[in-house]
Amino acid sequence: MPRPLSELPKAHLHLHFTGSMRHSTLVELAREHGLHLPDALEEDWPPQLRATDERGWFRFQRLYDIARSVLQRESDVYRLLREAAEDEAAEGSRWLEIQIDPSGYASKFGGLTSAMELMLDATRKAAEHAGIGIAVVVAANRTRHPLDAKTLARLATHYMDQGVVGFGLSNDERRGRARDFDGAFRLAKRAGLLAVPHGGELLGAASVAECVDVLDADRVGHGVRAAESPRLMERLAARGITCEVCPTSNVGLGVAEHAEDVPLRRLFEAGVPIALGADDPLLFGARLLPQYELARQVYGFSDPELAELARQSVRASAAPDDVREKLLQEIDDWLAPAG
Repeated sequence: MPRPLSELPKAHLHLHFTGSMRHSTLVELAREHGLHLPDALEEDWPPQLRATDERGWFRFQRLYDIARSVLQRESDVYRLLREAAEDEAAEGSRWLEIQIDPSGYASKFGGLTSAMELMLDATRKAAEHAGIGIAVVVAANRTRHPLDAKTLARLATHYMDQGVVGFGLSNDERRGRARDFDGAFRLAKRAGLLAVPHGGELLGAASVAECVDVLDADRVGHGVRAAESPRLMERLAARGITCEVCPTSNVGLGVAEHAEDVPLRRLFEAGVPIALGADDPLLFGARLLPQYELARQVYGFSDPELAELARQSVRASAAPDDVREKLLQEIDDWLAPAG
């Protein structure tokens, strides 16, 4: 009898704030605020996406912006994070690092600092409510000017004592080279934040290497294209740089044609540390637990291998040492024979 994956303790290290919203909440808030949702976000949800060309990415971004627009009250922010924490707890996720870009909400909530403090307070309350650990990664947008990223890096360092643990870089990597943001990442790393840029999603192995070599990445968001380079996989394995692999998202955006084409097994067997992630469940229709189910059903991971995936997610996290030790012991307990 397969062990229940919902009971496997795990850390979730690749989840975006807006994309963590429940679909039912999106529809309800849109109605409350009198906003029209396109069919792709309501009747035909989850949307059919493919972002391997500029038009496809524009459609993905447009849907994301529409979703962001339903969060108009402070209570909406608190609700989103409370529900996200509940969903994490139900799936066995005991530690979450959620990525936020407060600049996307600054105009609604009194400026950049006010938006940041609102999100941090909502995160704390959500963690207490659901009984899990939640930390924040502040992510800059690579389609904006690198000076904006520096502003966010400074903001992130200012709130390190209030739950910010990392600095990231998201959006279409074809529109902003990692090297353009090295100044912001130097600021973040110097302060002690983890460097967790996206790379190797819509561009190949060279994009992952640039994140590692120029931004001194501790983890790479996605990183699946590293599998195109055996030498790069060796480097990632040797340095213990974790790839935050999001299989459902990879298929949804056309990075892989089918789930079986995502090179999860290849990366794992090359010794590359992996943290499975859901990316944006609101747009891809699947949260964290289905990623572990794919690992079991599509990639053929045994229970000991699934436990190792969970361990790798915990080790790559910024969870305090005592939390890590507790989770690692609970993973061992999950794997231990019954009786």
